[in-house]
Amino acid sequence: METPDRARIWYREVTPRQWKAMAGAWIGYLLDGFDFVLITLVLTEIAEDFRLSTATAASLISGAFITRWLGGAVLGALGDRHGRRTAMIASILLYSLGTFACGFAWGYTSLFVARLVIGLGMAGEYSASVTYVLESWPTRWRNRASGFLISGYAGGTVLAAELYKWVVPHWGWRWMFWIGVLPVLVALWVRRSLPEAGDWKRDVGAPTGRPEQERPNPFRPLFTGRIRSWANAALAAGASVALFCVFTPLGAGAAPWLAGVAALCLLAFAAQLGGRRGWLLYVSLMATVFCAFLYSWPIQALLPTYLKTGLGYSPAQVTDVMFYAGFGTMAGCWLAGFVGDRFGTRRAYAGTLLASLAFVFPVFAVHDSLPALGVLLFVLLALSQGISGILPKYLAGHFPTARRAASLGFVYNVGALGGAVAPVLGAHLAEGMPLGQALAVLTFGLTLVVILLVGGNVPQRLGRLVDRQAPDDHLVPETGEAKAVASGGPAGSAAGEASTDSA
Repeated sequence: METPDRARIWYREVTPRQWKAMAGAWIGYLLDGFDFVLITLVLTEIAEDFRLSTATAASLISGAFITRWLGGAVLGALGDRHGRRTAMIASILLYSLGTFACGFAWGYTSLFVARLVIGLGMAGEYSASVTYVLESWPTRWRNRASGFLISGYAGGTVLAAELYKWVVPHWGWRWMFWIGVLPVLVALWVRRSLPEAGDWKRDVGAPTGRPEQERPNPFRPLFTGRIRSWANAALAAGASVALFCVFTPLGAGAAPWLAGVAALCLLAFAAQLGGRRGWLLYVSLMATVFCAFLYSWPIQALLPTYLKTGLGYSPAQVTDVMFYAGFGTMAGCWLAGFVGDRFGTRRAYAGTLLASLAFVFPVFAVHDSLPALGVLLFVLLALSQGISGILPKYLAGHFPTARRAASLGFVYNVGALGGAVAPVLGAHLAEGMPLGQALAVLTFGLTLVVILLVGGNVPQRLGRLVDRQAPDDHLVPETGEAKAVASGGPAGSAAGEASTDSA
């Protein structure tokens, strides 16, 4: 446990280069959040222009999730082999150009395809930025680093909401997407000025003297022979086609079967990437993230629609509420980092989610008071969405440096398919009950599931059934230094300084 005195001086252990690394990654993640939530803000305008039902329009949100599993794995592998910074730049370019293309969409299909490109880039941005920051900051402040980084996404939602109020009423929804090309400038700045992540540079990169051909190749297990290579190419195609059909009208009437095909393909990849000793950990982490998206994304994706159609709010009022929501999530991310460093990642995650349950139904019981709704949303999202600020730390700790980005990118973005299911499921539930009630039921029920999975350390316990030697946390070295870190002793400072030097 850290003493109050130590808590006041923690920021002195973070060097200017590490703050610069955080700033560069945070800005990229802010623009990532900005680009991704645009679709939720203008969903009703798009549905009106293209004459789409609520469920069909909601599938546009899902489109970006369909390619996330592939983007997370491929760009994560790029980060493991060539550096976190390179992967960040590629990711920013992808989602920026995908967002720009959305502004030129002439119908549902073209807009859906552009959303697929955004999904590729967003997946890579998550794995690259997370591993970059976590591996750059001092070991004992990595929950804090995780929370600060993820707060950028919430900042992007606030920025998007503010622009929505000014841009859409005057110039229409397409201009919101054209503004999304701005992150390309950030990508150029990132390449020019940021240092490489400390842990990757020490363990994998050039300072080790390791030749390029000996660097990690997380996909090597997938291509160990001609038959396996062709089989995995078929699995990738099968998963992509099945997911595309599930979330578009093409799969009408066969969605359960297609979802089963996609799940089997992705489980086959998890078994190969995880190997004999890691496959069960991969699968259980995928399930945990899936449930986390199912509880969080009904509100994230359909809150603007609920405000406009359920409560009859104007664009200006929607912006006001989204400000409460965005700043609540941002404040929650900051809080999560401090709580996680003090009480431990799992304990902080489960405890904060448990507290959030008290606010789920009251949020959707408020109808006539915008300030009351805003305050309740602020608290709910600070506790339930904000705690996702330390989800990267929770996931990344399960994997070693050499394959961290690819592994984290794969399990997180496969699990993120819960975010594709959530808005569609919420929209379908709303056909039999009010939209607000549907969102409350989904959020409350799935939050309970995540509390049990994380609080009970279920993924780690299952993983140890097949790998008893797995460390508790790969981000905290199992040395005397690490033990001192946990107790707040003098060696803890040495550990923080060592991490600082490595960056």
